[in-house]
Amino acid sequence: MTIVLPVKAKANTQLLADRVAFVTAAGSGIGRAGAIALAQCGAHVVVTDLDGKLAAEVAAEIVSEGHKATSKQLDVTDDDALKIAIDNTITRFGRLDILHSHAGIQIEGTLEQVSPEGMDASWALNVRSHFMAARAVVGQMKKQGGGSIIITSSNSGVQFDREMIAYATTKHAVVAMTRQMATDYAKHNIRFNTLCPGFVDTPFNAGFEVQMGGRPALEDYIKQNIPMGRWATVDEISDAIVFLASDMSSFMTGHALVVDGGECI
Repeated sequence: MTIVLPVKAKANTQLLADRVAFVTAAGSGIGRAGAIALAQCGAHVVVTDLDGKLAAEVAAEIVSEGHKATSKQLDVTDDDALKIAIDNTITRFGRLDILHSHAGIQIEGTLEQVSPEGMDASWALNVRSHFMAARAVVGQMKKQGGGSIIITSSNSGVQFDREMIAYATTKHAVVAMTRQMATDYAKHNIRFNTLCPGFVDTPFNAGFEVQMGGRPALEDYIKQNIPMGRWATVDEISDAIVFLASDMSSFMTGHALVVDGGECI
């Protein structure tokens, strides 16, 4: 079977005009694609990543295309550094309209295989860091009359994966947390939604490759278990990010937006 990949649509450069976006883990993969897509739609994007060099390269690429971006090295598990980075963004631009809290970790294994330290690391990055990021921006969003907060979960947050206890548990938890925040802040016109990608061919899948027994086994899983029979592209996920960030989703909050080719059906 020949699979034809979609062609990336031309961005609407005014869709997010004059808005400020803060993106974590934006140095590669989905985070990078999302940061670029937000900038192409008119936002000034603050590109952050644990690897400051990667963040700077993404911001430079955005600027070279005639769009707006700045970069910062950031460890989102450092509470003080995260709050300072967000506060500095608000001070510089006077507002913060979009938060895409994307950082995450994938640790494979069963209850007996995942160490307590592995579970703690998963919780710190996959749940707590998103809590802290949202907590840092919500006050400003209340003052300015609204905003969009997008937290990356996974389709593992709406289904269960064999031998992935730390990953599936924390991804379910962040969906629940986001829904609770959506309930509490809807009256302030602040929208909280989770992005739930399926398999995208990035290095982040290393844990699944180990758990499934190697790359060939993972490729076979993709072909046999995803109804569309292929990986997602990062552009397909970034389109979903733009949708959640923009007024196209203005009446959507508390939603887990699954983009997975039908895997969780």
